[in-house]
Amino acid sequence: MSMPSFGVLGSGKGSNFRALAESFKNGTLGCEPAVVISDVEDAGMLTLASEFGIPGRFVCPGPFRTKMSPEAEAEIVLLLREAGVDFVVLAGFMRVIKEPLLQAFPGRILNIHPSLLPLFRGLESWRQALEAGVSETGCTVHLVDAGVDTGEILGQSRVPVLPNDTAHSLHARIQAAEHELYPRMVRVFAERLRKTKLPNH
Repeated sequence: MSMPSFGVLGSGKGSNFRALAESFKNGTLGCEPAVVISDVEDAGMLTLASEFGIPGRFVCPGPFRTKMSPEAEAEIVLLLREAGVDFVVLAGFMRVIKEPLLQAFPGRILNIHPSLLPLFRGLESWRQALEAGVSETGCTVHLVDAGVDTGEILGQSRVPVLPNDTAHSLHARIQAAEHELYPRMVRVFAERLRKTKLPNH
């Protein structure tokens, strides 16, 4: 099997995508980003994709706030298949993944979440951690299933909560941990795919 390739879905400036792209550029990722897709037309990550020479595409999300329309998700599946990707990486994608994508890439969609799952699922989990008064939190790379932040955990990094932490300072340290953890776990997952010798989609 040649080097696995992946598609990236995201909604924002793309700091986790940058970490992945830089790892690929440095030859340490073990897999290749083939396409970047965003539900936000002027997302920073589309500009980043251009800078790294990776095709970037905008898909209009449709009328819903927290998910893609079925037509939009079907378009994303088509774009991912046209790019020949083996798996999908979510990098700040702010919508719930539904059946078209889950069926197209079963057990092959990765996400990073800013807490030590199963603790603090959902939005602004660093703020949830602060409000709960825990002494540590972190980030988790997991597979995406039909639930919200409920899929198989692939790896975690721990981040201490400091006495003077604000939501902003804690989130910044969690993001720094994410930028180390995500490329490492994507590399591990790509190696798992290589060993199973599963065909491209």
